[in-house]
Amino acid sequence: MIKRMEKMMDDMHAPGYSGDPNVDFLAMMIPHHKGAIEMARLLLIHGKDPIVCKLAEDIIAAQQTEIEAMKRRLEILKRGSEPDPGGFPALGGTRGKKGGQ
Repeated sequence: MIKRMEKMMDDMHAPGYSGDPNVDFLAMMIPHHKGAIEMARLLLIHGKDPIVCKLAEDIIAAQQTEIEAMKRRLEILKRGSEPDPGGFPALGGTRGKKGGQ
């Protein structure tokens, strides 16, 4: 797992820095989430505790949704168009509003 963590860290810094904290955040978080998915998949192969395995499954599902949303927003920001936060792809699958809020 150490090698995979090192790869994730390298991947996080690979895009370099644009100077735009929003773009840099998304560009670094995408490989970070991919690393979390890879670690969770390894846990599903080697782990034995059913609760930890369920957590790993939940992490995979949530992180995949977030990666897709971050990729879409990153493309919007890189184009320099649609600055409206209402244009952000919804993360409702992982952080939806509760209680009708």
